[in-house]
Amino acid sequence: MANFVFGDVQEIVCNHLGQTYRFYPKANETFNFDKGGIRVNDDANQVTSNGQIMRQLNRTRWAVDGPIACDTISDSELNALNIMSASPSLGTWQFALVSGAIYKGNGSPVGDIAFDSNAGTIALKVSGNGELEKI
Repeated sequence: MANFVFGDVQEIVCNHLGQTYRFYPKANETFNFDKGGIRVNDDANQVTSNGQIMRQLNRTRWAVDGPIACDTISDSELNALNIMSASPSLGTWQFALVSGAIYKGNGSPVGDIAFDSNAGTIALKVSGNGELEKI
């Protein structure tokens, strides 16, 4: 019988060009994990005239997104994310979950990097090469 254990992401660590950056997710918030790989396009019109399915297979990159705490006094999270976003080099990211699971992938922050001054968070999204692996 399966043991379904889930909950918070406890810590996010990125090693990028010899620097180690640590980020702290907000507790009791959702993080979405997409391990990447091959996906079938969801298009109801991908069918032949005699009713046979047409399967369009596309590769997608891995992605993880969710809110991290932001220290607006030191600006360390904003600075680190901006440095990594501007770099042509990918970092090695690790996401540690409360269940004990750890996911790892090579990637970079993607999308907007802005903090919510009332929540004290940044909506982090990281995406990268290949597939996110469980280690």
